[in-house]
Amino acid sequence: MKLPNGKALTGFNHEYKRHGTTTLFAALDVATGLVKTGHYRRRRRIEFLDFMNRVIAEHRGREIHVILDNLNTHKPRHDRWLARHKNVHFHFTPTHASWLNQVEVWFSILSAKALAGASFTSPLQVRQQIDAFINAYNQDAHPFEWTKQVVHSQHPRAKYADLCK
Repeated sequence: MKLPNGKALTGFNHEYKRHGTTTLFAALDVATGLVKTGHYRRRRRIEFLDFMNRVIAEHRGREIHVILDNLNTHKPRHDRWLARHKNVHFHFTPTHASWLNQVEVWFSILSAKALAGASFTSPLQVRQQIDAFINAYNQDAHPFEWTKQVVHSQHPRAKYADLCK
């Protein structure tokens, strides 16, 4: 639907039909920028460990450091899998600080470049779109360069009128 100013109205409406879901796990090699992914029907510990087994199989005998958010599938009370894999080390980002994890930058690129504004009628279509993007992305993958811009501290304004300056 177009608004009088020419912009499109987007979002869900009463006719929106959900066609299913898919779970995507992704691992970013920070040294190369390459991304490895795994699609799953569900998001449980068993799917996460299947994905981790695939990731570490490609790096046998190497020490692996994995940055994770605080999703419950990443943090069981007693982690027998991690105890069996002495070369794998999990590091967790602080709550509400997922931006510290570089794969989250990649997820935002995936969302903006491959999924934003798209409409799918099945989880298979979503997976195919994601896979096509990953294949293209990995052809020219390179490490992210993080930079910090100078941040100038601002002191609180003393008066309401000063806020408008």
